[in-house]
Amino acid sequence: MSQIPQRVEWVDYAKGFCIVLVVMMHSTYGVEAAMGEQGWTHVLAAFARPFRMPDFFLISGLFLARVIDRDWRSYLDKKLVHFAYFYLLWLAIQTLVKGLWFGYGAAGMSEMFLFSLIQPFGSMWFIYLLPIFFIFTKMMRNVSPILVFLLGAELEILDVATGWVLIDEFCGRLVYFFAGYWLATHIFALAAWVRAHKLAGLAGLIAWAVVNGGLVYAGWSDLPFISLGLGFAGAVAVVTLAALITGIGWLSLLRHAGQNSIVVYLAFFLPMAASRVFLIKTGFITDVGLITVIVTAMGVAAPLVLHAVLKRLDKGMFLFVRPNWAHLPPAPKPVAVPELARQGAPVE
Repeated sequence: MSQIPQRVEWVDYAKGFCIVLVVMMHSTYGVEAAMGEQGWTHVLAAFARPFRMPDFFLISGLFLARVIDRDWRSYLDKKLVHFAYFYLLWLAIQTLVKGLWFGYGAAGMSEMFLFSLIQPFGSMWFIYLLPIFFIFTKMMRNVSPILVFLLGAELEILDVATGWVLIDEFCGRLVYFFAGYWLATHIFALAAWVRAHKLAGLAGLIAWAVVNGGLVYAGWSDLPFISLGLGFAGAVAVVTLAALITGIGWLSLLRHAGQNSIVVYLAFFLPMAASRVFLIKTGFITDVGLITVIVTAMGVAAPLVLHAVLKRLDKGMFLFVRPNWAHLPPAPKPVAVPELARQGAPVE
């Protein structure tokens, strides 16, 4: 891992591809619910369902080996406080927007906010769960990785459904996050191999698409063992696709979205909802699929534009960059003990 640079181009493409799929999924189901019918993007959202989040979690674990052996203070600052800051900030923003829109009032918004501290709100569950995975993996670093991996695989196969998002998603996603951490060097080796054997990579990608689509549309993709296999196969496919498209100039916007995936993930809900309401209310476009595409584009582009504007103005960057006060204080420096005192001599 020490030989792998901090910024890997294909990883940015993979993250960009995944964040677009996440926004498209929310846009698809939101537009369809509002219009009472399905659009052609429903087929795409269903196709991506087995691997959309597994790949996101696998990629999130790729660089963990670089920092997992740090002291607990610096580790928690980077892997817990960092995400807690953004979760609480954007939970407050989403609660305020939703409360004002539906007229919940102060009491209703307060209840919603407090409840979301134990039951993650909407799409924010990903930000809520990541630090838990980071802490769990560090605690397990002296346990056989095969055992942890098998535990994660068993939890995914069991398809735990308690109704509590934290437990259900932890059980369903742990195996992918841990695989990203444990098998990182192999995943980077796979991407390098695909770059050197593009035709073979493309052939494998086509074969995977046929199998994934067949199982999804046959209604078998959620079955035990099959869902686990499709999750990993899809994650490998996204790595392969990212390696194949790396360096293609007209796809640089996808890479930019991947570099700023947390910006999109935190802020896509508002432009997505606003554009959906506008397009449906105006009635200029009636095709459900086309509306979904436009809403998805707005959900991805608007946060990136906002981030760029705030960065240029040097104002409001606290929305996407953790300020200094939101860091754990550094560990106190050890007090120097005089040599004579260490030897047991009295100190004047």
